[in-house]
Amino acid sequence: MPGIFDEKIFNAEVFKGYVDRIPNTKRSALITSRAIRPRPDLASAMKDQTGGNYITTTMRGLISGSAPLNYDGTTDITANKTVTFRHSRVVVGRANAWTENDFSYDITGGQDFLENVAQQISEYWNEVDQDTLLHVLNGIFNMTGAANLKFVNAHTHNVTGVENSEGKVGYMDATTLNSGMQQACGDNKSAFSLCCMHSVVATNLENLKLLTYMKHNDANGIEREIGLATLNGRLVIIDDAMPVKDVAAVEADEDTGTPAVPAHKEYTTYVLGDGAIEYTDCGAKVPYEVDRDPKTNGGADTLYSRQRKCFAPYGISFTQKSMTSLSPTDNELETGTNWELVNSMNPDTNKTEYIDHKAIPIARIISLG
Repeated sequence: MPGIFDEKIFNAEVFKGYVDRIPNTKRSALITSRAIRPRPDLASAMKDQTGGNYITTTMRGLISGSAPLNYDGTTDITANKTVTFRHSRVVVGRANAWTENDFSYDITGGQDFLENVAQQISEYWNEVDQDTLLHVLNGIFNMTGAANLKFVNAHTHNVTGVENSEGKVGYMDATTLNSGMQQACGDNKSAFSLCCMHSVVATNLENLKLLTYMKHNDANGIEREIGLATLNGRLVIIDDAMPVKDVAAVEADEDTGTPAVPAHKEYTTYVLGDGAIEYTDCGAKVPYEVDRDPKTNGGADTLYSRQRKCFAPYGISFTQKSMTSLSPTDNELETGTNWELVNSMNPDTNKTEYIDHKAIPIARIISLG
């Protein structure tokens, strides 16, 4: 039965349809880019009724890397085995609710109830999704342990103390992105397709005339920029939600020869490659519903919203080692012990084998701008 919301019939399915159709430029660019690989096939396995909030899928090992034997008529041919890696992922559940008096009129200014409210909720959940993805990315770069640190160190390109081609220390230039991708993945750097940066970093690159903005012809045939840029052929998403770290000033130390360092900000730019993040919208039993309280403040309506989604970095598993409930908090997503490179126990050597970190097209660049 549909609910009654501020004297209007509320149909949850129709409402969800409105939300799904509301466009969001930032999210559309991210979700539809080659960096995000939709995995709708995993949704049924991660529903509360059947699979819970945590599943492990398999990643097949490669046969490359083993040396061939000499085929000379006398050397026996010994067979190799491929390794199957375990890739574990967690579902992130989030919920919120909004209560208003005479909600539909006040919030939409007398305009259409469903479409206007859906537009606001769509924007809200888009921001939540992006924040969740950033918490995941921050978390994997907090990993510890020898094997995991190979990824963290190789996939972090810190230029805060490096003089660039313009003679400025700590700032990105024409070579920074390319060098960072090569440092992370070597000859596999062509897999990178997207970078997300703070507007301070983007402005610096704009001033150097390094960002190229995409253009289109409007209805009048006039060529206009569409707000999406590229750098070294990679799509650039500019968003001030990217991590910014405040670094305190350091006084000079004459005994050690350490120079004074003024207080400054360090900006993190994330670089993602094809299929870097596997994304699954797992769904909730009741994503939207309403409740009517006829007595509070003369009558109040509450809209409830729930979602369950999974953002799984390619080649990196969620371990659940520091997780207190069935859905990780933002802090738990950023906890390094909750992440590790996918691995498998080799029965022949009884040793843990980890995926080659160069196969993971995820990197970060730390700069002053």
